[in-house]
Amino acid sequence: MTTAAGTPSDRSVLPVTERYTVLGWLRRNLFSDLFNSLLTIVAIGFVIFIARLLLRWAFVNAEWGVIPANFNLIMRGQYPSAEAWRLWLIIHLLGAVVGMMWRLISGQFSGAARVLVAIPFVLMLIPFFAMETRLNLLITAAASGVGYLFAGSLYIQRRGRATAYLLLVYLVVMLILLRGAGADEGLMPPVQPILWGGLLLSLLLAFFGITLSFPLGVLLALGRQSKLPAIRVISVVYIEFIRGVPLISLLFMGQVMLQLFLPDGFPLVDRVLRALVAITLFSAAYTAENVRGGLQSISRGQYEAAQALGLSTFQSTIHIILPQALRAVIPVLVGQFISLFKDTTLVALVGIFDLLGIARTIIANPDWLGTQPEVFAFIAVLFWIFSYSMSYASRRIEQRLGVGER
Repeated sequence: MTTAAGTPSDRSVLPVTERYTVLGWLRRNLFSDLFNSLLTIVAIGFVIFIARLLLRWAFVNAEWGVIPANFNLIMRGQYPSAEAWRLWLIIHLLGAVVGMMWRLISGQFSGAARVLVAIPFVLMLIPFFAMETRLNLLITAAASGVGYLFAGSLYIQRRGRATAYLLLVYLVVMLILLRGAGADEGLMPPVQPILWGGLLLSLLLAFFGITLSFPLGVLLALGRQSKLPAIRVISVVYIEFIRGVPLISLLFMGQVMLQLFLPDGFPLVDRVLRALVAITLFSAAYTAENVRGGLQSISRGQYEAAQALGLSTFQSTIHIILPQALRAVIPVLVGQFISLFKDTTLVALVGIFDLLGIARTIIANPDWLGTQPEVFAFIAVLFWIFSYSMSYASRRIEQRLGVGER
């Protein structure tokens, strides 16, 4: 193994016993010379000092009793306790759907699938969870396995389309279970969205914001590339205007002005739906710019090849250009979606009790004064779990599609 200059690389000149060992890695990366050794020692000392302070606070000084006492409030807000079974049913169905989708997309039980199935078992170890919660998590893990095996027994030729239909059906069932149906005396009495809160509401806002803004953003990106002046101007004006306005302004505008754009006699739109509209419009503008960057990365030869095959503009865009553009901007899109998930905390400023709004309510309770570090630390861990999960899924998709390799 040689470098560009033709001389042996640093690894090749090392003894064989030091090339692929822990000591060899430490020598090459942390203790290669006197200066790096001093930096390493100082950094280790600083990390130990900070870790001691954090561990002492976490295990000695912190009042973690605030978390189990308000756990249900953090998870679902003011959603009625008598209807909590509907939320667990949604989670169980999600486990089954994820298992089926994984089998339809990948066709194999890979290492990532093992990690996915292991998540409920890891969550069961959290001491804040009651026995009922642990049992439901176990059912969720079992449901994902059953869904995986069930999908393997089916013969489906167009797996991508089947996956899209499965996801669409799940979304409809989830909304019915959350919202309820029928009269108040029925099996599932209606639960108004204003009662949704906590982690439940944050995830719903992020999920539907991403799901609805993605196709709208793709259409805006294509519209900005359009040769029709009217469509191009409308797309450019929308994208530049929305990107020039902060999200909090759109949230306030949605709460105040959305009803003004609806026809007379239209039912009053719920505050949660108004916030979702603002989040969707905001995210769509940034998605459009990201997708436009992917479209511009496609070489002119791809367009010419599509024309040579006799494909129309619509066919070449759908089957050749757009798939390559989206594949190229997967990291950027996932980064934007993670940012959108964290930006949902801004809805607390317009009176909606999402995860951050519930946290502010808890620390304002006289019984839990002085517990701000514990509450916000727990909220930060929840955000980190879901953000890292999206980042991990993004890396797996990039590896599967060979992004940056071919």
